[in-house]
Amino acid sequence: MIFFEILFIVFVICIFLFFIKFFLSFWGVFLILTQNQYILNMKKILVTGGTGFIGSHTTVELIQKGYEVVIVDNLSNSNINVIDNIEKITNKRPIFGKVDVADKNQLFNFLDNHKDIESIIHFAASKAVGESVEKPLKYYSNNINGVINILEAMKHFGIKNMVFSSSCTVYGQPEQLPVTENSPIQPATSPYGNTKQINEEIIRDFVAANPDFHCIALRYFNPIGSHPSSLIGELPIGVPANLIPYITQTAAGIRECLSVFGNDYDTPDGTPIRDYIDIIDLANAHIAAINRMEDNKQKKNLEFFNIGTGNGLTVLQLINTFEEATGVKLNYKIVGRRAGDIEKIWADASFANSELGWKAVVPLKQTLLNAWNWQKRCANIE
Repeated sequence: MIFFEILFIVFVICIFLFFIKFFLSFWGVFLILTQNQYILNMKKILVTGGTGFIGSHTTVELIQKGYEVVIVDNLSNSNINVIDNIEKITNKRPIFGKVDVADKNQLFNFLDNHKDIESIIHFAASKAVGESVEKPLKYYSNNINGVINILEAMKHFGIKNMVFSSSCTVYGQPEQLPVTENSPIQPATSPYGNTKQINEEIIRDFVAANPDFHCIALRYFNPIGSHPSSLIGELPIGVPANLIPYITQTAAGIRECLSVFGNDYDTPDGTPIRDYIDIIDLANAHIAAINRMEDNKQKKNLEFFNIGTGNGLTVLQLINTFEEATGVKLNYKIVGRRAGDIEKIWADASFANSELGWKAVVPLKQTLLNAWNWQKRCANIE
């Protein structure tokens, strides 16, 4: 009798172990299939200029929202180490190719190996206003050829969607403030601004001739800040052309003195007014634009959106806010006006708020503190 009881218990244990093994095997297959389906459903996006300031932050936000990112960059104003830091933040390494998009052969040869790209975010361009006044042909060559090559690649490889990195410089010096998307396009005050105007017209003609293709041009104002991790940020090669890296490098002792270009403008303290937007807010605007095209919510196959906070600050107000946020006093001096600069501009971003479902949310002091923390990490400052 005891023998049969023991035999029965052994039988039950065997049946139990069998079902456990079956369940674990089934669960393993389920996880593999689910993971494979997730990989198959990941949408692949090409980010040109993806190791640059805006491109790297947008890449991080894309990866964190489930996109597979392919970066091309010629590294003319960025560092390959950015790829490592993107991986540290996201635990995923984007595909990278050292490609100059102004070189059609380089671009097409790269895309021959990545034919499953669904959308493009086009950042790659020369972007310093002052330098563009000194070297206009460089800007016309790089920026315009780059856009033409991207559009030809879209047609050749069947990539239907593009977000174009445009700029508030297309408005020139506006007659009325804040500027809306319907504000007149004024004559550009710099070759850089003119390339943005010309590229918008090229894209307009392209989508008119090819109505199956879609583009959203984001006219953004002044991106500043850094990722909260301090692993990526704005790190120009050589002397900074933008205000915030010059501020942080001056605060860090890398630059002796910050030059404020002009204090005789028609503004509260005589210095120019800009609309400063956090880099993470800006990155998320690009994702909102991609989602709008993927979800077929565009009302026209070319749309324009102002991406700003809606608040204008003078240069001196920004300096004062930086000092308040960080506790660091800046050494600065007033110098003459800089060629190509406009007096004042800030955005009416209500159209982007309502249509894209996007809004700038990061407080200015936090943005400036993030920028300073990034600079401290770069300069090994405790």
